[in-house]
Amino acid sequence: MERTAADSATGTDAGGGALAGTGVLLRFALRRDRVRLPVWIGALTAGTLASLSSFEQTYSTDADRTAIAKTLGSPAGLAMSGPGHYLDDYGLGAMMGHQMLGFVAVLVGLMTVLTVARHTRTEEETGRAELVRAAVVGRHAHLTAALVTATLASLALGGLLAAGLGASGAEGVGWHGSLLYGAAHAAVGIAFAGVAAVTVQVTQHSRGASGMALAAIGAAYALRAAGDVGGGALSWLSPIGWAQRTYVFVDDRWWPLLLCLLLAAGAAAVGYVLSTRRDLGAGLRAARTGRGSASGLLTRPVGFALRQQRGLLYGFAAGLFVLGAMYGSILGQAEDMIEDLAELREVVRQVGDASLAESFAATVMIVVAVIASVHGVMAALRPRAEETAGRAEPLLATGLSRARWVGSHVAVATAGGVVVLLAAGLGFGLLGAASTGDAGVVPDLLGAALAYAPALWVTAGVGVALFGWAPRATAAVWIVPVYAFVVGYLGPILEIPDWLAELSPFGHVPRVPAEGMDWGAAAGLTAVAAALVAFGIAGFRRRDLETK
Repeated sequence: MERTAADSATGTDAGGGALAGTGVLLRFALRRDRVRLPVWIGALTAGTLASLSSFEQTYSTDADRTAIAKTLGSPAGLAMSGPGHYLDDYGLGAMMGHQMLGFVAVLVGLMTVLTVARHTRTEEETGRAELVRAAVVGRHAHLTAALVTATLASLALGGLLAAGLGASGAEGVGWHGSLLYGAAHAAVGIAFAGVAAVTVQVTQHSRGASGMALAAIGAAYALRAAGDVGGGALSWLSPIGWAQRTYVFVDDRWWPLLLCLLLAAGAAAVGYVLSTRRDLGAGLRAARTGRGSASGLLTRPVGFALRQQRGLLYGFAAGLFVLGAMYGSILGQAEDMIEDLAELREVVRQVGDASLAESFAATVMIVVAVIASVHGVMAALRPRAEETAGRAEPLLATGLSRARWVGSHVAVATAGGVVVLLAAGLGFGLLGAASTGDAGVVPDLLGAALAYAPALWVTAGVGVALFGWAPRATAAVWIVPVYAFVVGYLGPILEIPDWLAELSPFGHVPRVPAEGMDWGAAAGLTAVAAALVAFGIAGFRRRDLETK
């Protein structure tokens, strides 16, 4: 069948309209994500249920819950958790809505944003969308399939959360509230999928589209935090704020979720309209014209790799600086927070023979380090993205060796990891000093952050090793940071054996500043990281390059 000029202008197809082929693309997207999405959904569900279990053990009495509610009623506590109305009747259900809903909503938004970008802009960037559109596939089929995939993932997560919480039997966690809790997560995920439908139209690069959508998630969280500390008006500008203002397990209001659905529908509609105003593979925002000649740094492998990854580095550094600052703002209240909580105080004291504030800082640093390792993994796997996109082949056809090319990205991953850790430690230290009135915590927390650099390098090394020898299995590297978070942060609460914690590279890092630095362990981890990188580069030099 031939397409007419009118069909091309309106985005319709003679074979079935603008949505032709959506069902096939949807099945294909679900098949491609048959591992990725279940891992996301399973991890978020397990983390939520584990948190409920830890709340039951840590805050087992009304006195415990009253004590933590009093502490979280401070401006810093409200900014990190949620609106103060939850504190009026602080049962286990209210604790889930107050402390967990906003945090997990960010991760749900991340899941749906990456899903939409993966099945739309990435397909165009790699040229696969052009091949698919050569068949009887409508202009809006890719976007529709991506949105449906993200929606199904959000609904599946919401259903599992509702079922898991409802069946837990925890005091104050009933079925009605559990259904609303799951629906709130699903609604936030669908809302941010709609936001991604707009951002993928703006730029021609998938990383840029994802970055803009992630910035929207960050802005939503910041608006929620500012609104909860202030009068509450700013929170009504945020999908995360809407979800928390259901007051799940307290008032159980469903109507704020309609705002999420309206945002999703409106943003998706804008995305469809914008997609008809650009060419396939192009973005609405024109690419900036570069300089006539490249700088000396850009002509070198490391400089070129840094140029490719600078956006990722800047984003993680800024994000972890803010995260560290948020934790630092409550460092001065750490002892008050856990003074009346015997079980939590005992868990924190297990970190080291130090003050509660130092032990609290050491516990928080685990979370910061695991998040920083995400940057290390993404930077170390950039060569795989270049290879699958077909950009590595012409580059390696020059005099650039495979070892130097991969090594340049490894250098950016390792050095960038240090920068990200320093940013987190600096934010933690500066606000911690302001909170405690002790300027000496700044160098202490900077050192505590840097102590995790060798573990971060090992994590990146695992990614390089998989890239060299099993490129199709590179996604398995994400097991390392996920496992590190579970055994490092939740391990003391769940009483996970020490030998399981030591299976993670982060388990060999001393809990600075509560403990002294172990230079032998740092040297050992650095040696392991170097061996993994060398092993991965050796494998890459021996295997065939994936070509287009």
